[in-house]
Amino acid sequence: MKSAIRIPMILLALLFGAAQAHADKYSEAIEVFKSAGESSSFFKKSYGYALFPTVGKGGIGIGGAHGKGRVYKQGSYVGDTSMTQLTVGLQLGGQAYSQIIFFEDKRAFDEFTSGNFEFGAQASAVAITAGASAAATTTGSSAGASGGQHDATTTTAGTEYHKGMAVFTVAKGGLMYEASVGGQKFSYTP
Repeated sequence: MKSAIRIPMILLALLFGAAQAHADKYSEAIEVFKSAGESSSFFKKSYGYALFPTVGKGGIGIGGAHGKGRVYKQGSYVGDTSMTQLTVGLQLGGQAYSQIIFFEDKRAFDEFTSGNFEFGAQASAVAITAGASAAATTTGSSAGASGGQHDATTTTAGTEYHKGMAVFTVAKGGLMYEASVGGQKFSYTP
């Protein structure tokens, strides 16, 4: 059992080590989401958002993901957040992706920033795909293995708030085959 957990953690460490270091990774990630079609409109109509410039994900049978981010309220940075995910099921590989969670109103923002917040396994995200790929798809809290963040696009399919939140992801690199179940857990520090 220990080796089954160790392998995904090694994959995650490799992903984090391979991630590019940018002077302002948050500004760059915001620009990616602002220029990706439908997700751009959420910046104008949302109360706030949580942004994760890089989430590393890996797994062999048992998988995990982790990322650190920032929370913004009405465009201003107000705190830090982290996301952890554990998945169980058929999966193999590793990948890195960016994720943004938009909050429709103060209630959704307060729910997320209350301390510990979780998305269940049924939560979905719109995977923003590369321009050469087909339309954006709704997936169970995981990013697809497509694309590049510099030519990301979305369509209008599945791009509404669900329980006050809308989640978008952009694949940054890697390849992961996955048919698994898992939820995401978030922490927040003002």
